[in-house]
Amino acid sequence: MTGGGLLVAGTTSDAGKSVVTAGICRWLARQGVKVAPFKAQNMSLNSFVTREGAEIGRAQAMQAQACRIEPTALMNPVLLKPGGERSSQVVLLGRPVGELSARGYHGGRQQQLLGTVLDSLAQLRATYDAVICEGAGSPAEINLRRTDIVNMGIARNASLPVLVVGDIDRGGVFASFFGTVALLSREDQELVAGFLVNKFRGDVSLLEPGLDMLHGLTGRHTYGVLPFRHGLGIDEEDGLAVSLRGAVRESAVAAPLGEDVLRVAVCAVPLMSNFTDVDALAAEPGVVVRFVDRPEELADADLVVVPGTRGTVRALQWLRERGLADALKRRAAEGRPVLGICGGFQILGERIEDDVESRAGRVDGLGILPVRVRFAREKTLERPVGKALGEPVEGYEIHHGVADVRGGTAFISDDGGRSLDGCRAGQTWGTHWHGSLESDGFRRAFLREVAAAAGRRFVPAPDTSFAALREEQLDRLGDLIEQHADTDALWRLIESGAPPGLPFVPPGAPA
Repeated sequence: MTGGGLLVAGTTSDAGKSVVTAGICRWLARQGVKVAPFKAQNMSLNSFVTREGAEIGRAQAMQAQACRIEPTALMNPVLLKPGGERSSQVVLLGRPVGELSARGYHGGRQQQLLGTVLDSLAQLRATYDAVICEGAGSPAEINLRRTDIVNMGIARNASLPVLVVGDIDRGGVFASFFGTVALLSREDQELVAGFLVNKFRGDVSLLEPGLDMLHGLTGRHTYGVLPFRHGLGIDEEDGLAVSLRGAVRESAVAAPLGEDVLRVAVCAVPLMSNFTDVDALAAEPGVVVRFVDRPEELADADLVVVPGTRGTVRALQWLRERGLADALKRRAAEGRPVLGICGGFQILGERIEDDVESRAGRVDGLGILPVRVRFAREKTLERPVGKALGEPVEGYEIHHGVADVRGGTAFISDDGGRSLDGCRAGQTWGTHWHGSLESDGFRRAFLREVAAAAGRRFVPAPDTSFAALREEQLDRLGDLIEQHADTDALWRLIESGAPPGLPFVPPGAPA
């Protein structure tokens, strides 16, 4: 028997598809429904490694957590990792299979992957009571509809009802809803069941006349109006145009336990990957995290993080051009804390030999850590565990670079004290492990070291649990759906499909 399904589409990118999908998943899981997430094709530099060593989008890993299940490669069979404006690494069922230009991908390769996508979805629907699918961008991308495998392409092939989410905080939500439907073919429109308004502020009664008019124009109901809530941007996807300079993560900054706050500056390098690594720092009371791109913004930072990147050599060049490279070297020489994660770790080393990612050959690093890096064609995808600063730590690895550590002291070791990853020289640390700061004991020990080196009277909270905070956020998403959406109507969609007889809204898709 095939389980029920629903496709959550959006009027635009960043309309709230990921968090709405997670909210529906958590609401269903709390009802005892065996539910799984799915996204046929994801473009993101925020990725995660499953237990079986497959790379998928972090948004789908977060949605799996909302479902209270382990993520698998079936939940995100195609992952595109941008390496520039026009090309991406294609990850198929968790493994990289090559680089393709946007033209090459949309010109034929994408459609070839439809069978794999449909098979993955079918396997999930055979296992779970419900599969909540997330679309990408807008379903009304008329220039890409012919080869689409993530929006109406997957909805048509799998007979999925479609719920369209619109971000009213951006404005123009009625035009976006109407235009989305009106640019779809008759066959696609038959699957668009209705709408969900996201990020509404104010009195809902003032919105209701517009929703009634929208129903009159399209024949489709609005399934809920979700209020604006701060702090729900968890494990979001990213795009090439995302600007993070000066942005502070949405976690509320609680008062510090000690006398001082701790300031963390994250270098907003090009093609930044897994910037969610610093979420665990932002969750600590008294820790203020911001993203920066100027050397003077490092001056008052107690810790500078050089994050992961899909373009290590390009990021290194960017740091030099901006004057940040010299600022980082001065910090290290002065014994002021610096942490490099994955690509950031590689940048802090002596030398990089890259014939894989940038094909730049031998490039000098910043020379802060005694490490030499060689890029291997095979990507490391692992979920390691170890000890650091006397505390247990776990993470996940996603990198082509192989580090040859030639000095310093071990950063992460096994129980026998043998080095597992990374190194430390003075107050500069480097590791390939993403997610290590989510290990509570290690994070607190690391922050104590940073505070001591920075001369700050900062005290880590003894009871901050990042996992518990994540669960609280997921429950808040579930609450939004349960309290502000028509859950009975949503369940009918999931179980029975789009209502019959939905009217056609002209003009429809161009020929």
